[in-house]
Amino acid sequence: MSPHLQSLIDQLESQREGILEDIKGFTTEKLTRTPAPGKWSIAEVLSHIITAERMSLLYMQKKVRGISETKDSGLIEEAKMVVLKISQRLPGLKFKAPKRVVENTAQYAELSTIIAAWTQVRQELRLLLDQIPDSLLRRLVYKHPFAGYLNVKQALQFFYEHIYHHTPQLKKLTKSK
Repeated sequence: MSPHLQSLIDQLESQREGILEDIKGFTTEKLTRTPAPGKWSIAEVLSHIITAERMSLLYMQKKVRGISETKDSGLIEEAKMVVLKISQRLPGLKFKAPKRVVENTAQYAELSTIIAAWTQVRQELRLLLDQIPDSLLRRLVYKHPFAGYLNVKQALQFFYEHIYHHTPQLKKLTKSK
């Protein structure tokens, strides 16, 4: 794996470990408690994140099989990443989860299943990243639901920003009684 990809995956893992540390020892009741009607529980937020990563991984696995035929990313994709990063960091800015993600979201309720599912996705992601030669890291192998095609480094950056976006929500939920 390229050092840059390794650095990005290390950041993602650190972020994941921090979240899991925050919910260590939570009961299923605490994980599935919704703060209000129509609001997500901790388990629902994490199920959403895991599903988004899993679906992204499945898409990237397909694209990497034909990576030599894909185009390189450029300035347009860099601009998309700036916009995505800003959109994920603006407080109070909410997004509707893409319909495909909502329809395919597995509902994890037990802490052990949340950890197992997220660990599996991350292990498979590492295996995929190991397959991509450094010379092809700029290839467009990820498709964001709104921003369109991005390269693998930008995909990992978005994964980080996506979790960053949900962090205040998770912090609020973990602090509630």
